[in-house]
Amino acid sequence: MSREQILDELRSQLELGNHIIGVATGAGITAKYAKQGGADFLLMLNSGKFRQMGRSSLAGILPFCNSNDMVMDFASREIIPLVRDIPIIFGLNATDPTKDMETYISEIKNKGFSGINNYPTVGLIDGQFGEALGEEGNGYLLEVEAIRIAHEKDLFTIAFVFDEIQAAQMIEAGADIICAHLGLTEGGLLGAKKVFSLEAAKAKADKIFNTCNALKPDLIKLVYGGPVKTPIDVQYMYSNNQNLMGYIGGSAFERIPSEKSITNITKAFKVSGTLDEDDFMVKMLDGITKHYDYVEFVKEYVAQNYMNEILFADLAKVAHVSRSYLSSLFTKKVGCSFQTYLVQFRMDKAAEILHRDHIQLSELAPLVGYQDYAQFSKMFKKYKGFSPKQYKSNINTKT
Repeated sequence: MSREQILDELRSQLELGNHIIGVATGAGITAKYAKQGGADFLLMLNSGKFRQMGRSSLAGILPFCNSNDMVMDFASREIIPLVRDIPIIFGLNATDPTKDMETYISEIKNKGFSGINNYPTVGLIDGQFGEALGEEGNGYLLEVEAIRIAHEKDLFTIAFVFDEIQAAQMIEAGADIICAHLGLTEGGLLGAKKVFSLEAAKAKADKIFNTCNALKPDLIKLVYGGPVKTPIDVQYMYSNNQNLMGYIGGSAFERIPSEKSITNITKAFKVSGTLDEDDFMVKMLDGITKHYDYVEFVKEYVAQNYMNEILFADLAKVAHVSRSYLSSLFTKKVGCSFQTYLVQFRMDKAAEILHRDHIQLSELAPLVGYQDYAQFSKMFKKYKGFSPKQYKSNINTKT
């Protein structure tokens, strides 16, 4: 598909009130069903192939293989012959010293790709290593130059940017889509562990999109990665950012759903019909969960993040309801306030750890979300009737 055809189709979608969806993949099966589900374009990224190998997206920027050769191989053999009438975008490593970009981008076009995207990107690399890359001439400007070359060759271009300066550079180079890259996708078993809140993601995207509007108001603006990994997350971003026109996802479309579905179906076969009544999928099949259960969301979040700082106001923002409404709903359903529930959960976890693990008491508090041991000890005694030291001593006496 030509650049103009792609742009016309995307603008038609936006005029109809639809959002633009791009799916980054490394497998034909994902490409096939993403198209069937209504994806507007497909990105062929090396991280997609690594995800199919059971590795995290981070593998895409590590020196395991030549990224461009990997993408050219699997995409030209597995994807282009399989899916038709949808733009297929080549994830180009523009800092590859083994490729002449003018020649290579022409080869990409001749192979049947509709455009390029700057991935893997050095924008993900900061600190001393990032500085060293820039000093050696292997910085982000090489990616800007690749977008410029592709634009001149009338290829469709999608630019991952990490700040306002990069957005301005990519717009000047002729990028057709500016995508605010929010970092490696969180969630699931292989996701990035660093917490980057939806509110912080929104603020970052706002700055980038304000620059876009100042320089080229009609530019298509999308987001990718970070904490935005579910339809609810994306809806939050749409509701709080009038400039956002769509979403690009990789892990969100193939890794995280695969982890959940394969794990759940394997468990279901393993138990031979004896299904866990608390399993979310069972509840859905039984018709119990007719709408989004905010209280269950809060309880599940506590269960997964009790060792970290948890702000109830943040949970209300993510659930897109008012803090007072969520607080009232939680207290009514659980029988106590959120703060009481959280402390009780943490103390139960601390007791469980003391029963299970040989651990120094000084190491226990941070494991359940307390940086101050004195405060932790005070709360433990309040809820368990003994100090942590006494509680551990009682366990040792019994054993």
